[in-house]
Amino acid sequence: MPLAVCATPIGNLEDVTLRVLRELAEADVVLCEDTRRTRVLLQRHGISARVVSYHEHNEAERTAELLPRLEAGERVALVSDAGLPAINDPGARLIAAALEAGVSVTVLPGPSAVETALVASGFSAERYQFVGYLPRGAAALRALWEELAGWPWPAVAFDSPQRLPATLRSLADAYPERRVAVCRELTKQFEEVVRGSASEVAEAFAEAPKGEITLVLDAWAGEGPDEDAGIAAVSELVGVGVPRRQAADLVARLTGTSRNALYRGSL
Repeated sequence: MPLAVCATPIGNLEDVTLRVLRELAEADVVLCEDTRRTRVLLQRHGISARVVSYHEHNEAERTAELLPRLEAGERVALVSDAGLPAINDPGARLIAAALEAGVSVTVLPGPSAVETALVASGFSAERYQFVGYLPRGAAALRALWEELAGWPWPAVAFDSPQRLPATLRSLADAYPERRVAVCRELTKQFEEVVRGSASEVAEAFAEAPKGEITLVLDAWAGEGPDEDAGIAAVSELVGVGVPRRQAADLVARLTGTSRNALYRGSL
């Protein structure tokens, strides 16, 4: 298999498959985000391999460099720091280029923070939505909560520990009763899963924690914001002299309703 895409542990170094270990041992080169982190995994399992960095800052350059070698039949193993490459990690560019060039690509499955967190949350269902890393801006977060309010299944996201308190406050402002689980340091020594309503969990994480964070939102069974009432409130504010755009922004922040919907509906 010229290009093997290998899932690696998300924390506990024993969570790796026999297939992945064999491929890492037999590959001509192992591509990895951080060579130091990958060497820890290799040393833990007694593997000596040639490692080469492959990350977001050199992905294009490395792809151009490695494609001819793959076409010549060299055996390349692609890993990320944790989990499966190309899922919120580098790798998609090389995989696409290899497939386009007719190079064989094999995916060796393994640990997943997304599915581990979903099951650990207790919110498991027939379907779920993965939204990747949460947006940074307050407005973008509010828009995402509105979007997910119409999704009748759990949703999984990644967040940084530094931004988590603000993220949870934003969710609690929009949907205080929506159930949420914060999964921290999954599979590691200090693994923690905190479940509760958005307001309860926001209070529990008023300060930034340490470690990797995966957030799971339960399916939303409650009612979304009352758009008609919001439009009426905007119209009332406009009637007493508040500029329409400012009124729509104010009511949107207070009710969680889409600002654009309020603005258009009040015209």
